[in-house]
Amino acid sequence: MTAHPAPQNQGRRSSAFSRLLRYGFTDPSAAGRLLDAPELAAVRDDSVLLEALGATADPDLALTALVRMVEAQDPDERQQLLSTLITAKPLRDRLLGVLGASEALGDHLVRHPHDWHSLVTYEAADLHPTTPEFEAALAEGIWGERGRDRPRPDALRAAYRRCLLGIAARDVCGTTDLAETAAELADLATATVRAALEIACEEQPTDAAACRLAVVGMGKCGGRELNYVSDVDVIYVAEARDGTAEAKALQAATRLAGRLMRICSDVTAEGTIWPVDANLRPEGRNGPLVRTLNSHLAYYERWAKTWEFQALLKARPMAGDEELGKEYVAAVTPLVWQVSERENFVTDVRQMRRRVVENIPAAQVDRELKLGPGGLRDVEFAVQLLQLVHGRGDATLHSPTTLDALSALASGGYVGREDAKALDAAYRFLRTLEHRIQLYKLRRTHLMPEDAPDLRRLARSMGLRTEPVETLRKEWKWHAREVRRLHEKLFYRPLLDAVAHLEPGSTRLSAKAAGQRLEALGYADPVAALRHLEALASGVTRKAAIQRTLLPVLLAWFADSADPDAGLLNFRKVSDALGKTPWYLRLLRDEGAAAENLARVLSAGRFAPDLLLRAPEAVALLGAKDGLQPRGRAALEQEVLAAVGRAEGAEQAAAAARGVRRRELFRTAAADLIGAYGTEGHPAQADRGHAADVVGTAVSDLTAATIAGALRAAVRDQWGDTLPTRFTVIGMGRFGGRELGYGSDADVLFVHEPREGADEQEAAKAAHAVANEMRRLLQLPSADPPLPIDADLRPEGKTGPLVRTLSSYAAYYRRWSLVWEAQALLRAEPVAGDAGLGERFIELVDPLRYPVEGLGEDAVREIRRLKARMETERLPRGADPTTHTKLGRGGLSDVEWTVQLIQMQHAWARPGLRTTRTREALAAARTAGLLTTEDAQILDEAWVLASRVRNAAMLVRGRPGDTFPSDARELAAVGRYLGYEEGHVGEMLDDYRRTTRRARAVVEEIFYGAAG
Repeated sequence: MTAHPAPQNQGRRSSAFSRLLRYGFTDPSAAGRLLDAPELAAVRDDSVLLEALGATADPDLALTALVRMVEAQDPDERQQLLSTLITAKPLRDRLLGVLGASEALGDHLVRHPHDWHSLVTYEAADLHPTTPEFEAALAEGIWGERGRDRPRPDALRAAYRRCLLGIAARDVCGTTDLAETAAELADLATATVRAALEIACEEQPTDAAACRLAVVGMGKCGGRELNYVSDVDVIYVAEARDGTAEAKALQAATRLAGRLMRICSDVTAEGTIWPVDANLRPEGRNGPLVRTLNSHLAYYERWAKTWEFQALLKARPMAGDEELGKEYVAAVTPLVWQVSERENFVTDVRQMRRRVVENIPAAQVDRELKLGPGGLRDVEFAVQLLQLVHGRGDATLHSPTTLDALSALASGGYVGREDAKALDAAYRFLRTLEHRIQLYKLRRTHLMPEDAPDLRRLARSMGLRTEPVETLRKEWKWHAREVRRLHEKLFYRPLLDAVAHLEPGSTRLSAKAAGQRLEALGYADPVAALRHLEALASGVTRKAAIQRTLLPVLLAWFADSADPDAGLLNFRKVSDALGKTPWYLRLLRDEGAAAENLARVLSAGRFAPDLLLRAPEAVALLGAKDGLQPRGRAALEQEVLAAVGRAEGAEQAAAAARGVRRRELFRTAAADLIGAYGTEGHPAQADRGHAADVVGTAVSDLTAATIAGALRAAVRDQWGDTLPTRFTVIGMGRFGGRELGYGSDADVLFVHEPREGADEQEAAKAAHAVANEMRRLLQLPSADPPLPIDADLRPEGKTGPLVRTLSSYAAYYRRWSLVWEAQALLRAEPVAGDAGLGERFIELVDPLRYPVEGLGEDAVREIRRLKARMETERLPRGADPTTHTKLGRGGLSDVEWTVQLIQMQHAWARPGLRTTRTREALAAARTAGLLTTEDAQILDEAWVLASRVRNAAMLVRGRPGDTFPSDARELAAVGRYLGYEEGHVGEMLDDYRRTTRRARAVVEEIFYGAAG
């Protein structure tokens, strides 16, 4: 017979289970077993203990650690601990608070069972200890009774953890706030480095006697805002003592510094403290660990980069020779406040920030508290940048501590008070979150945990008890969004306040300070920029109010471009044109992507803004769902022909067709620029070849639709719906290959065929009239970009008739055709007019361009001769052959002639080669084994790069060009389009030359070598 427990016992267990659940235990059964442990017999039913455990971040963790800790005590000590725990609230709150928040410190208290006594005292001196108090505590732990039987480094580790225990207790109990906790951690680090240096000197007295060594605190330690677990950044400075050679003194100092670092970072039975990191020193890891003061200064004055001066903002003497440390700081401080005058200062700072974000593993970006968007580094970078810009003229901004510096910036009017207050709150929340995460295992991490138990403990440690996990996630995301929002406002809102006078009586930036800030942010003409800001932001209209809201973020996007001044000026022009249009302001206010897209387009060059300013309503495309998707040829032709049909007269019809072209060119250019730059929501287009293909197809389709419209207008004006001859337009060159760039001419052939019963002379006359009228209509003076029609590839060139019948083409090609004409026909494709006639033309020329059995040796020699002649005769005088995109080494001509030679030799037998597109033919040649994969890739990369450089030149300068711009700002804009950060135009040119040099080597082998 099975024995069942008495119902009364079950009830008691159920009641205890529920009670523990109410106190916050997640595993009441395990908690009950722990409370039943003999060691807790005296206190297991004490409600004070249970309430105190329930108030911790993790009651289960706190109870487990408490039981282990009690078990580790001597019997007498055990009773003292438990009675003090129940009767003394300060100890109870401190001890259990630490045990519930830090598994690592719980382990320390088990390993050092007497250290709980350090939490008992609650005198005023214990509430806010500074470096001297920590030094005394460490000294007692190392050289006093506690450290008598231990190696000095181990004694230091144990004493450090004991001091850390007190800091953590004050932190989790709310006795100290974030800033005080971070300062205490930095002061403890200072005391620890001093003790480690003293141990090193004690071990190596000869070295200590040979040199003066100063340890300068850097980073968060230097700024007295350290984390629980963080590298302690330092720089070492040394000088020889009297009678010692400098070289020997530096060797001695290096040995001492190295020993100091090992004492702090080595892992022993007592664990480790933290790494001491000296990588902020001149030349980083590649430079000597220790330098003299003069050596430091020589480096900073000649070689140092912007980020090194930014780092020096937090330098403070920390340990060792105090006088030498002060000399170092006094010597480098003036250099710090001159750094904002350096060329590319803000560019360098922005690149550092962008590089930090880019180096975060993709899987961790959304969990990063420190380095991710809206993280701690955003705040710190913003504050430091503003300090460096304005600190050269205002010593009140020289604080190395982030929150103090933020307060000083607000007091001086450099940052809006409300913005500074909000940013202060967000920074405190994120830093506290970071502290609590690190405190758990005393490990260096800035990642939000993913497991629910860890998130629950973290949330409760932040004081969130109702739905803690969900509430924590919401608060974290809200604060991160606030940081991102305020990050832009921090720089730009005060500029608006300075010009718009929004808050009478408040401290504002002076005109000089506002100009300095704009100049530091990349604006070449700060006076004009302030004038534009005043025009945009002043007044009480709805337009001004919305623009004041938008401008901070728009200014940030402009500043992230190669030409911020142009971006701001263009925005003012668009705003003047559309500012009274309700949908425009609504679009920018409500469509988040539209404002950023507009900023990118307006500041990336002249071409797209010029198109937009001629028809500002096209800005609506930037916010539409599919607004930046290119439209196909059929849809474009349908719209153009409909617009032409509604127009009165040929010229009005042509204007309508060119209006569609203008809008669609803007759509294509805007999509191209936004894809090249990337936005906050979408990274830059990675597949550069695809991007070039999209532009080539879009511009070619648009050109074809426009020509179709001009053809319809020309015919309708004189002949109504039917011309006495069938008429078709054949695209040639890059047009036929659907590879047009923004500045390309449209190469064409005109073909006609008299209708049945029509007089051939009348038909010819009509065909010539239509061709000439089309060319005239498309080049009428207008605000729209012209569309030059080039028919020079026709038989006999400029001296031959503009239009021929199909039979005339057949007769000419049969009797007179030259090899270059057959080569040109490789790109022939009907683009407008009579489709049937176009097809018959293609049937006519296929045997010429794809000759059976390929080319003979004489034809191959002729093609090579023509190419060599073109290289020597057609390259413009003074042009650099290494960077000319069309005729230069490894440029478009090299690649295209190589591909076309392969086509003429092999397309008769390889149908895949029968294409007008260069990249498709390259891929087909590779597939057919006519090119190696490597050679095909080299040629493809060069062709894509040269095509994109041509497009970039047009986008930036607003006029066609086959070379890189000579103007520095325009060259930088081309670089940004190609994916190079500011300051890297030299790298861009080197990459271009390297890419095209490799392509030329392939051309030499394939085209000029054994190609026959």
